[in-house]
Amino acid sequence: MKIVFATQNKNKVSEISQIIGNKFNILSLADINCTDDIPETQPTIEGNASQKAFYVYEKYNINCFADDTGMEVEALNGAPGVYSARYAGESHNFEANLQKVLKEMTGIENRKARFKTVISLVIDGIETQFEGIVNGVLINEKRGINGFGYDPIFLPDGYEQTFAEMSSELKNSISHRGLAVKKLIEYLSNL
Repeated sequence: MKIVFATQNKNKVSEISQIIGNKFNILSLADINCTDDIPETQPTIEGNASQKAFYVYEKYNINCFADDTGMEVEALNGAPGVYSARYAGESHNFEANLQKVLKEMTGIENRKARFKTVISLVIDGIETQFEGIVNGVLINEKRGINGFGYDPIFLPDGYEQTFAEMSSELKNSISHRGLAVKKLIEYLSNL
């Protein structure tokens, strides 16, 4: 089955492709000649995932899935949340976003945070959503060079390494996106 992954984020395409392997033929937006700036205007992670998936499905008439991910920090009342990719501005600058969170967390003892991914799958116009959540804490300084986004400051519960210090295999096996993708694969396998 051919399914488009509705994202322009090459890091996400690489991560998902590693997890899915060759079980399905995952096409990128480039594969269907989509260069659109797909809207993400919903107030929730679930809404953004849905909006992106339906945009591609309706415009290109092809089954697809889209994800949206946010880091939710307890002491920041769930921020950056749905605004995680553009927390420090519309430029989607990972480093600026990370530094803004570190600055806001200065002197705060409650370091609890979680990563949440929601995948919206649209097949023949019918939507199914899958969620993955990983709880952890934020550390005070960056550690590691792998991954992207907030990975260098996120320490998942039960581990001594940040996501950025882990191998991609380990991270994908325990991450929010990995958990959501596993649910997606299980669902697709039973179609």
